[in-house]
Amino acid sequence: MDLGSSFEVRIAGFGGQGVILAAMILGRAVSIVQNKHATLVQSFGPEARGGACSAQLVLSEEKILYPYVRSPDLLVAMSQEGLGTYIGSLKPSGRLIYESDLVDISSVPSDMPRFGVPATALAESLRRRIVTNIVMVGFIAWVADEIGGDAARKAVLQSVPKGTEQLNGRAFDLGFDYGREHFARA
Repeated sequence: MDLGSSFEVRIAGFGGQGVILAAMILGRAVSIVQNKHATLVQSFGPEARGGACSAQLVLSEEKILYPYVRSPDLLVAMSQEGLGTYIGSLKPSGRLIYESDLVDISSVPSDMPRFGVPATALAESLRRRIVTNIVMVGFIAWVADEIGGDAARKAVLQSVPKGTEQLNGRAFDLGFDYGREHFARA
């Protein structure tokens, strides 16, 4: 894994999708599992569920002096509103990951690298919609090799409630395998 000087990630969705936990897991994968550096800044509305929610991560092999994402290398849109709000800030060389059943990307330039995953449907195949964010983490780990698949899976298992490790491990694998089956590494 090479983070260069830094690798910026923004995950956007709505409350109840597990956006913040997904970002925490990715940050843990880099900082604790791989012993590198990560910052996390979260933003959410006053609503418990359904309101806008986002998290921004700066990942680096060196100390991070500014914790805010300026122009993400990776935008993860789990809602239409999240895409609309943040697509303009994505670096020209950036990649877009989106929840393909919830986000319409017809307005996104066709030359932008984009990777869609039906994360909610995959989670529902496990009969547990609540693991949608973990499916997305697995998919992110496939698309963004800067994160590291093994580290991300280990971080998932360290982050979820005791007794749910098997379910969450399967959810991660579904997302990761979906990426492997449908997309070449970015």
